[in-house]
Amino acid sequence: MVKLSAGLLLYRSMDHGIEVLLVHPGGPFWAGKEDGVWSLPKGEYNKAEEPHAAAKREFTEETGFAIPEGDLLPLGEVTYGNKKVVAWAIEGDADVAQLKSNLITIDWPPKSGKTMEIPECDRAEWFDLATAEMKLVKGQVPFIQALAKVLHVEAPKMAPPEDGKQLSLL
Repeated sequence: MVKLSAGLLLYRSMDHGIEVLLVHPGGPFWAGKEDGVWSLPKGEYNKAEEPHAAAKREFTEETGFAIPEGDLLPLGEVTYGNKKVVAWAIEGDADVAQLKSNLITIDWPPKSGKTMEIPECDRAEWFDLATAEMKLVKGQVPFIQALAKVLHVEAPKMAPPEDGKQLSLL
């Protein structure tokens, strides 16, 4: 069964170009892992919830940051693994040192019957678009390309998707 997920990509304009805010997953499994594991703040929703409302909710839960005023720019949707992720972008700024992620409970070690509480996201950082492509989970990389297109800026050169799936713009 495909899990529905929605996210919000915060971006800002700097002298050297566009930067995006990404989050690093918390917990011992992700500790020390960098490239290919970061994400835009996102999370699951059910069909009764509006995806853009879920994207806003998840952004606030995972970062603790207020959502800036302004229009949400649709970035489309991607499918990877058993997830279908729809995303929007919004311009704004946030102090990553102020990250306050919600806590979740996980089994650790896996299948041990023991649980521990961890922050869903342990870090947030601003990345230029090329670096963001390296840091992101591969399935979310098309959102960087979509943002560049929406903002009419040069996009980094993206490797073709491994599974051959392309971004579907809304």
